[in-house]
Amino acid sequence: MYKYDAVDKTVVSERVEQFRGQVSRHLAGDLTAADLAPLRLRNGLYMQIHAHMLRVSIPYGLVSSEQMHALAQVSRQYDKGYGHFTTRQNIQFNWPELADVPDILKELSNVEMHAIQTSGNCIRNISSDQYAGVATDEIIDPRPYCEIIRQWSTLHPEFYWLPRKFKIAVTGATTDRTAVQFHDIGLEVVHNDNKDIGFRVYVGGGLGRTPVIGKVIKEFLPREDILSYCEAILRVYNLHGRRDNKYKARIKILVNAMGIDAFRDEVESEWAHFKMGELKLHDIDFETMQAFFPKPAYETLPNGDDRVAKWRQLDSRFKAWYDNNTDDHIQAGYRIVNISLKEHGVAPGDATDAQMDAVADIAAQYSFGEIRVTHEQNLVLADVREQDLLDVWKALDGERLATPNIGSVNDMICCPGLDFCSLANASSISVAKQINEEFENFDELYDIGEVKLKMSGCMNACGHHHVGHIGILGVDKKGEEWYQLTVGGDASNQAALGTHLGKAIAKEHVGTAVRDILEVYRDSRSDNERLLDTFRRIGIDPFKEKVYSGDV
Repeated sequence: MYKYDAVDKTVVSERVEQFRGQVSRHLAGDLTAADLAPLRLRNGLYMQIHAHMLRVSIPYGLVSSEQMHALAQVSRQYDKGYGHFTTRQNIQFNWPELADVPDILKELSNVEMHAIQTSGNCIRNISSDQYAGVATDEIIDPRPYCEIIRQWSTLHPEFYWLPRKFKIAVTGATTDRTAVQFHDIGLEVVHNDNKDIGFRVYVGGGLGRTPVIGKVIKEFLPREDILSYCEAILRVYNLHGRRDNKYKARIKILVNAMGIDAFRDEVESEWAHFKMGELKLHDIDFETMQAFFPKPAYETLPNGDDRVAKWRQLDSRFKAWYDNNTDDHIQAGYRIVNISLKEHGVAPGDATDAQMDAVADIAAQYSFGEIRVTHEQNLVLADVREQDLLDVWKALDGERLATPNIGSVNDMICCPGLDFCSLANASSISVAKQINEEFENFDELYDIGEVKLKMSGCMNACGHHHVGHIGILGVDKKGEEWYQLTVGGDASNQAALGTHLGKAIAKEHVGTAVRDILEVYRDSRSDNERLLDTFRRIGIDPFKEKVYSGDV
């Protein structure tokens, strides 16, 4: 993974001390809360319902064992003993005291972490594929490109005060695990006819109040031009993006207003002025950055392991975990291990300090000291030897981290909702618990198969509800919590927005409504069909009829 140079260390250290001074002035009464607000947002600090929330950056979801230990220590010393992993592959602490935040940031800086690019109207944390470098369907490892973009975008003077927040994702595989078409800029690695590496560029995607699937602005962008072309897009957005209405300030609104062809013409015209300048990358730039992401020292091993095969026959719990929570690896004798942060009764995405310490130790022993954070609020150990899987499972199981539900209806994305967020209209965590209780039987979960359930407590869509196979949106109706459901959303290659099911449903009926949807699917599915496939074949009406056949 990338390691700081002297410039990085200086910038982060000076930033911490600058914020320490700002907090001190505020606590002394010399800086108002209103004046502090934009300053704290630059440092990842929000004000929520009960307390401040600090969001820490994990660039493209990659964190070392040392860094995970540091996050555990922060949660233990300055918070309530847990952290919440987010859909942008970051981590949030929900209970820090304002006076402690500079000390937290100082401790994190010691392990090359910070809270820059996690809030405010800037280019946010660059996200990517949690399987980067090990996926069997990968064209190239996207992480060096993510790091190049991160370095260019961090504290970029022209784009430090954008009309609104701006999100970029990069995928290097044929399967999109990054929701690349729902970003302000999405970069999908492709080859041209000459087998040159480049990117298909999407622009204007996003969720929130106005969900939009990104449009292709360039079918093939040579890799050496990624920075200059992204800069051209940002310049056009910065020039024309609205600043009078924050709900209409995203680039998706601008692209739709101008039309993709007119927007493309503006970008190409701007790009022509500097595409051959200092932002043009060269082979040495890619080689230098690739050196930070070397191929691990894999052993030469056969595929399969007799001990693992035996235990899969002897222990049904281990078999369920292996079948659902591990995945194929590009290297023979290794597998990818997914760590579910969706244990029944626990808020999705939450991990305790003890669990974070345990994952750090397991990664150090069995996966080259690295952990990935997924945008689905889970963790990944990317490089586990097959012969070590039983030991890894036992270690995870001892920390309640071996719930075998990856990809199931209980592996849901869920925002903090009304329990924490001042923007929320309704609860999310309590509804997640209700759904978990509705589907406690793992055999039933496995029979249902893959279901991407995603839930948000307001229209900001931090839970990505628009693109869930089943989407749930909390709304306020005269002071009561109600929930709107959608079916058929998809954040992968065949990107689609969910279709509204009908009128909002009372909170106590959400779990039953989800069951009704899944019963229609089970009654209607053909062989090997997922819920998403069945929906695309039969449409919304059968689901609507079932859900609203009773009083909801």
